[in-house]
Amino acid sequence: MCEDLTRILAVARVGRHLIQPKRNRRRWPIARIPHLDRLIRSLKDLLHLIEHIEVAGAGFRSLTESIDTTTPAGRMMMQMVGSFAEFERAMIRERTSAGLAQARAEGRVGGRRRKLDAKKRAEIAQSVISGRKSGAEMARLYDVSEPTVSRIVAEFRSLS
Repeated sequence: MCEDLTRILAVARVGRHLIQPKRNRRRWPIARIPHLDRLIRSLKDLLHLIEHIEVAGAGFRSLTESIDTTTPAGRMMMQMVGSFAEFERAMIRERTSAGLAQARAEGRVGGRRRKLDAKKRAEIAQSVISGRKSGAEMARLYDVSEPTVSRIVAEFRSLS
């Protein structure tokens, strides 16, 4: 039975370090997890997972929220907390999207800064295209990878 529970939780894409299958006094397994929001992405996922766990003859206990689905009140609380977790994720997603849109509107671009400025990129492309130096030599000279040099050369060829 513990193997079924572990398989069900593995299908739910939960890391092993979060799952603690354990047999309780009643001799049937209980899946314990520290945070409910680490387990589910939506209320639908939660209900589906709880149903699978019950079919496997096990219970579910969230350690942080102190919810035990082996009781009717625990199942009700699990659904309520699941609804709030889904709402919280949606709010975070909405705020993140709004923040990124605001940053773009202000002209800021996310991501890592380029290692090579436009002048260095042009020098690399011209040296490789003219045949003065190889891509590997330019990569060593500017401390970048060969695929980076290839991308720079391809970009300059497409602009010409």
